[in-house]
Amino acid sequence: MIGTGILWFGWFGFNAGSALSANGQAVQAFMNTFLAAAAAGLAWAITERIKDGHITNLGAASGIVAGLVAITPACGYVSSMSAIFIGLAAGLVCCFAVHLKFRAGYDDALDVVGVHFVGGLVGSLMIGLFADAEYFGAEHMSGLFYGGGFRLLGEQAIANGVTIVYSAVVTALILLALKATVGLRVSEEEENVGLDISEHAETAYHADDTIMERA
Repeated sequence: MIGTGILWFGWFGFNAGSALSANGQAVQAFMNTFLAAAAAGLAWAITERIKDGHITNLGAASGIVAGLVAITPACGYVSSMSAIFIGLAAGLVCCFAVHLKFRAGYDDALDVVGVHFVGGLVGSLMIGLFADAEYFGAEHMSGLFYGGGFRLLGEQAIANGVTIVYSAVVTALILLALKATVGLRVSEEEENVGLDISEHAETAYHADDTIMERA
């Protein structure tokens, strides 16, 4: 949770700081960053409580990060209420998305796909719904809910599609090169032992057996 707090604090820098000026848009981006993260953390916690019967610190932290990711492309272009909606959507969607790795079988210990990819996708698409020309002065670029029609939503969808295809192709080439040289994964036995032991011959955490038995 300390790490999440530090990350949250730092996120104000590159969201509000992207305005490159101490102006109204920077203030709006700052506020939206806070609101979306808080809303996403709340949405994830509520979803987790309904779905699993309990709330976890990891879930709340993941929800906050999902909200930060989702609001980043939209932070200077939407109202505060829209930022809350974006955060709620990101928290809800990403809470389910992190479980895709178990069904698809890919290795994602840090939930990069579920939180960052899906969260970013949600945020960048929702600009097409919530973008408000009041905050950036381009009437023709308003979102669907602000009288701009489907134009911006369509452009955002195309941009996301191109980015996904490009990233998939480049990543596949890199992975194929790694597989042909150093290999992509360690053995199942090494995974069970733990990479700290198998790769570095040391461990970061020393758990007391008595405590583990009680847990």
